[in-house]
Amino acid sequence: MSSETDKPAGHDESRRTFLKQSSLLTAFTIVPGPVLQAATYELDEKVAAAFEKVSLKLEVNGVKHKLSVEPRTTLLDLLRENLNLTGTKKGCDYGQCGACTVHVDGQRVNSCLSFAVMHEGKKITTIEGLAEGGKLHPMQEAFVKHDGFQCGYCTPGQIMSAVACVREGHAGSETEIREFMSGNICRCGAYSNIVAAIQEVKNGGQKV
Repeated sequence: MSSETDKPAGHDESRRTFLKQSSLLTAFTIVPGPVLQAATYELDEKVAAAFEKVSLKLEVNGVKHKLSVEPRTTLLDLLRENLNLTGTKKGCDYGQCGACTVHVDGQRVNSCLSFAVMHEGKKITTIEGLAEGGKLHPMQEAFVKHDGFQCGYCTPGQIMSAVACVREGHAGSETEIREFMSGNICRCGAYSNIVAAIQEVKNGGQKV
């Protein structure tokens, strides 16, 4: 004859969980449709309120913008979807590849990890904003000269980081350049050419 002590461990807990789930399902079957519909509508309203658009002012490539965006909108999506600046690429979306690198008040930022609303009143520079008067930026010219790209997908982020690398004073040697460019991945493996391009701009003393 079995006793209470013969029950397997966790038996009572499993039984209680089963009863709770059964009771919940039963409740859903007897709750009037209008009540369920009202509860669902209220939930939808709360979700919508959480993503209500807010106003945002910022300057992108020298042009001032006044926008209305959802708080969850990333800077990357704002640039690509709202302003049609598609030079900034969506790569990993986790801040690991560097394809989305832009400058915010002169500092490089992974735009996929940064909410647009965090940059109220700030100045954003994308790859489209580097050239001046139809003339390529010295770093862009160096990338072309040294073949610092192959498929080209990572190139905008590489160039933006390369400019920042020189400005930050981290282009003193090949080792230092590789270290401070390590956040930008080139799946084609053009790293040596990228380093050569950065060194030329740094050693040429050109304003970046």
